[in-house]
Amino acid sequence: MKFTIYQESRPGKRPSNQDRIAYCYSRDALLMVIADGMGGHLHGEVAAQIAVQYITQAFQRDAQPLVGDPVLFLSQVMTNAHHAILDYAFDKYLPEAPRTTVVACLIQNGLAHWAHAGDSRLYLLRKGEIELQTRDHSRVQLMLDQGLIDADGAAVHPGRNRIYSCLGGNHAPQVEFSRPTPLYAGDIIALCTDGVWGPLGNDELKGRLVEAKNLMKAIPKLMDEAEARAGAHADNLSMIGLLWLEDFADTLPDTVSTQTMAISSFTTQMESFERTAGSGAQDLTDDEIEQAISEINVAIKKFSQD
Repeated sequence: MKFTIYQESRPGKRPSNQDRIAYCYSRDALLMVIADGMGGHLHGEVAAQIAVQYITQAFQRDAQPLVGDPVLFLSQVMTNAHHAILDYAFDKYLPEAPRTTVVACLIQNGLAHWAHAGDSRLYLLRKGEIELQTRDHSRVQLMLDQGLIDADGAAVHPGRNRIYSCLGGNHAPQVEFSRPTPLYAGDIIALCTDGVWGPLGNDELKGRLVEAKNLMKAIPKLMDEAEARAGAHADNLSMIGLLWLEDFADTLPDTVSTQTMAISSFTTQMESFERTAGSGAQDLTDDEIEQAISEINVAIKKFSQD
């Protein structure tokens, strides 16, 4: 595989960052995952952390160097991450389990497979256009589908952030799966939370990614613009962008080539819980962070296979 990849997450104007992002790749497979947590003090962060950390660790266990069945893998990790969040809430005696959106994308054998729950999005851009995108699991999207409102009305609807499918919470998630999708040189896959796509919209998001070609420069500028447009109420913003390249193309700066990786090795980029939880004005003591990490690991371990 040969590609360039970049990820970034910011708190926006919120007191803490409840988004979580990660990517991980072996010699022959690549995983990207993004989550937007929802819940009270600390719990939204924990729900998103459980989801991203569980899915990433499962990939590291199963991709040796390929995942046997991508659809089954995505189904199992989404279900198990959901139950791990519920288990965390049970152990903490929470009246309601925290929730998180999730988008997970697995690429191997030149095919992309993805699954999502909620309104965090995946875009596939090809030849300057949006070839595919996930469908939001939101009430506003249902109203759009039924012709009750148009896109302009959806952008300002007071219930635009209300979703009906997620991991955690009191209901089983309605996870949606993609078909296996071939990737071609020049394709861009972008995963982002609503803090990014909400203020910009599809046309500007597409334009800024396609025109730049250099994701390391394009994504920070795109997030700058989204944060500026959202103003004083800017939500957490997170994005992962991948540019797919030909295996035999010349290697450019920042290009990743997995050809020489050992079968059992992985490269992972995921911010630690300590770093992300401490961003913004929300103050957590070292003891609170240490306890949260321990509880996260306990919840994940119960649903992990040896």
